[in-house]
Amino acid sequence: MKRSRVLVTGLVLAGLLGLVDVVSMPFGDGEHPPFAVAVAGAVIGLITLVGVVLAWRGSRAGAVAVIVTRLLSALSAVPAFFADDVPGALVALVALAILLTLGCVALIAPGLRDRAATEG
Repeated sequence: MKRSRVLVTGLVLAGLLGLVDVVSMPFGDGEHPPFAVAVAGAVIGLITLVGVVLAWRGSRAGAVAVIVTRLLSALSAVPAFFADDVPGALVALVALAILLTLGCVALIAPGLRDRAATEG
């Protein structure tokens, strides 16, 4: 997998989001997000960080892991929009995180297509 500026930007962004997932777990109050969701988010964040390292070294599987884990992280945050007791500031942060996640996926995905096109 060729490491272009676009791919590097996506991987750095994904790495930062994964790091936020890992680091934010101890700062939750057990309700926002629920403890089980925070633990799952931290695990997803760790897998993202491993995937970023692997993708940085040229692994397509690493890039796929980053894309999948970032999408799972965004999906796990969606209930914040529908729960009544979630503070407005947290909903805004969730929305920003989801937008950044979609952005990093959009930056990483073309790197997967480039190799597939050259192999065929």
